[in-house]
Amino acid sequence: MKEFDVFVNNKPGELAKVCEALGVNGVNIRAIASEREQGRPQIRIVTDDEATTRSALKRAGIKYDLRDVLVIKLPDKPGELGKMARRLSRVMVNVDSIYILSKENGMTEMALTVDNMKKAQTALK
Repeated sequence: MKEFDVFVNNKPGELAKVCEALGVNGVNIRAIASEREQGRPQIRIVTDDEATTRSALKRAGIKYDLRDVLVIKLPDKPGELGKMARRLSRVMVNVDSIYILSKENGMTEMALTVDNMKKAQTALK
């Protein structure tokens, strides 16, 4: 799974442009967040179809960077996210972004981007 870090202009309609480009190509957004990096808006998106997302954004002229995503499942109860974050901090892994993908059957599925995927995978086994 990949995270698309999408760079947009700071004006109305940019979010619509990105989401419509994905929607008309049948891409489902699993997680989305936005932030400003040095005053410029950025949209972070995790989808259900990496290849189609790439081509849809390219055809729409939308620039993006790609990052690997680590998907984990945690019990859906207080303190579990803190435990997971502490395990990563003990091995000096920094979490760059985090999303809830779903909550089902007492479990929370989460997506993370980190600065050291191998260390994170080992720490969270």
